[in-house]
Amino acid sequence: MKIRILIGAAVLGGLITACASGVPIESTGSLPDTESANSILPWAFVLNDPPPDDAEAPDPDEIVSVPGSALSMLRSDININNGPPDWHPDGHPTMPELVARGGGEGVVACGYCHLPNGQGKPENAGLAGQPLEYIIQQMKDYQNGLRRTGEPRMGPPAFMMRIGAATSDEQARAAAEYFAAIEFKPWIRVVETSMVPVTRFAGSIHQVVEGGGMEPIGIRVVEMPEDLRRTQLRDDASGFIAYVPEGALERGAHLVNTGGDGRTVSCTICHGADLRGIG
Repeated sequence: MKIRILIGAAVLGGLITACASGVPIESTGSLPDTESANSILPWAFVLNDPPPDDAEAPDPDEIVSVPGSALSMLRSDININNGPPDWHPDGHPTMPELVARGGGEGVVACGYCHLPNGQGKPENAGLAGQPLEYIIQQMKDYQNGLRRTGEPRMGPPAFMMRIGAATSDEQARAAAEYFAAIEFKPWIRVVETSMVPVTRFAGSIHQVVEGGGMEPIGIRVVEMPEDLRRTQLRDDASGFIAYVPEGALERGAHLVNTGGDGRTVSCTICHGADLRGIG
């Protein structure tokens, strides 16, 4: 948990310093392009690109499986949001109803997006190992309309806002207790580089353009599946790779821990040495 937070803060801090120097989900709301988060950080606030002209829909009758699992199922069963696949049932405790199958009209199974083991994906969040009361508070904020997004057109945040508003206190607590009890396992491999594969946005994540070659990374974080097919099949044992600019980790750690020698204040002053907050 601590490593996850520190790496994320270090990468983001490194980018700030450098600057100073699956299935589509319908979103709601709109902002002028010049005021949207996507216009400022398009690699972070992802809006899906139009599909290629030659794009083919998956065969719904294909029998699919993933490495390390004894299960197989129809491709059409992968994206059932009130019954997502659980490829590795031995890898987590027994899921409560809300996580496995949802909680009625408007309340989609948590495991559909955040995965049965709570690891999450780039377009949402890892819930495994988060503090119980923190998760509960986030759900209360959704219920009360206090947790919003800087990019209303981005599908997953808008989707979660609707789910959160429809979730009861009892449902939220059951899910929070489940995810808080699971240990988060690092599964994002961070690689510093100057060049990255050309990508497009689909399923609210970066996907490599086949035959697209390479391009400069600039000041982006380009996070993508280690294995796109396994991610599309919602395999909660298949992780991700995050390409970051060369030197981002060192610059970020310096900014987080020291404030960049006077550029700003140390992040740890307010957020604590482990960046999990104070009070």
